[in-house]
Amino acid sequence: MMFHRVVIGIALTMGSVSSFSSPGHSILARPMQSSTTSRFSTMIEKSEISDSVNNENKEMTSSSEMPTAWECNEEAECVEVPACDDEECRTTLDVRIHGKWYDLSGWRKAHPAGPHWIDWYDGRDATEVMDAFHTQKGREMYKRLPASAPETAAVLEASAAPYSQTELNFRKLRDQLESEGWWERDFVHEGKLLAIWASLVTGAALTAESAPPLSTFLLGLSMTNAGWLGHDYIHGVDKFSQVMRPFAAVAAGLGPTWWSDKHNKHHALTNEMGVDEDIATDPFLFPYVPDPKYDSPLRKIQHYIFYIPFSFLFALWRVDTLKVAVDSVESKRPDAKNELWYLLAHYFVLLTFFPAQVWVPAVFLSGLMSALIVTPTHQSEEYFEEYQPDWVTAQFESTRNAVTTNPFSEWLWGGMQYQLEHHLFPSMPRSKYPSLKPILAKFAEENKVPGGYRESGEFEILYMNWDLYRRVAESDAIPGAPYSRGMVNWEPSIWVHRRELVELVWESSCRIDCCLVE
Repeated sequence: MMFHRVVIGIALTMGSVSSFSSPGHSILARPMQSSTTSRFSTMIEKSEISDSVNNENKEMTSSSEMPTAWECNEEAECVEVPACDDEECRTTLDVRIHGKWYDLSGWRKAHPAGPHWIDWYDGRDATEVMDAFHTQKGREMYKRLPASAPETAAVLEASAAPYSQTELNFRKLRDQLESEGWWERDFVHEGKLLAIWASLVTGAALTAESAPPLSTFLLGLSMTNAGWLGHDYIHGVDKFSQVMRPFAAVAAGLGPTWWSDKHNKHHALTNEMGVDEDIATDPFLFPYVPDPKYDSPLRKIQHYIFYIPFSFLFALWRVDTLKVAVDSVESKRPDAKNELWYLLAHYFVLLTFFPAQVWVPAVFLSGLMSALIVTPTHQSEEYFEEYQPDWVTAQFESTRNAVTTNPFSEWLWGGMQYQLEHHLFPSMPRSKYPSLKPILAKFAEENKVPGGYRESGEFEILYMNWDLYRRVAESDAIPGAPYSRGMVNWEPSIWVHRRELVELVWESSCRIDCCLVE
């Protein structure tokens, strides 16, 4: 209880921040729904379907085979157990990885990043996401998970989009880069970056009393720099990254759990309306014209006041981090208590060595700098109203790099100027991105990616983002425009497929395996 009171007290001192509000799990575009069947294949696999619907019903009801489900541990070791109540838990969840369908219903609760992640890919392909975000151990573990029931896999495979040649070529490129050692860290480079951060913090502490404005500037720079360093380590899959994973919490007050939950979804579903939280910045900023019922008077002046909500970005991230940290402890997520301790250590140092007149404006200065960097690389590009099965092409279409003009900008952007490289290879150390740039430009050209390799000067891309806000502000609201926080009445594709499968079985006069073949 003491943890909760301390953390909540800190959050209250930060104030309530509503700009850049991110949708909670309760209003996601894909709410988790309970299955209406318990491993449907197990229940009907051995049942003879006759010409009479009544006889079919009797035969299904009298079947002695009990419905079953899967239960898995954190090592992806699964056993078959009696199915639980469908109203309380899921018993079906099928995902395709490298051409094979896996039943992840028993793995979702054991998934270290939480069950909501897997739910998004029910009935879909997750190959690129699996490869992009997981360690080598994780990329081997999924192969131990149970395969989907053959008839379920057949239905899903028939309706799923086939792999594009761009996707297949990208996998070859990834394999080549891995074999060449592109994920090996340059520790000299890492040492330089950490030394710069430490120097900024030290300088800010030494000038906190004698020169508060200078201290605020240095502390704001250190917060932004710590955010980019922590961002790199949280994404990383190497041993050094695992050791440095708490850095963002200690140095920037940003929790790895919150960051992973929010940020990885942005990576996986970039610029998908109603899903990607990074473009859900209304009611203060609208990156696209909204429906009248979700509109705000502020939209008409957003290009004049954008810097105000931008400045609140870091404060919002901090408050959201504390909320997620408390929730994670209560839900007993892995390493949640240690993460909370790291956050408390951060605030102890911040409040002990820096007066409020320094650290408060530093938080807002850091928010402004961070927002100016993270928003323009996506918001001026394509938006998607539907799920994009070709993840590789979608990343090219929704991302634009910034070309920096001087060494200070190159450092300040923290690797985010290589946004496409980062989105396609998020676990790769950011020091590799400059060398990766010509390889991806050539890949885009050879694979005829729409729009090609997109990049603009650092000031040009900032103007493009501002001009987007201006054009949206001057436009009339559009009835029926997608809501930024979820599309009501959306159903994951798997449930539609399963309902169709049930109807097919009961209306047919042949065995289910014959029907699926036809």
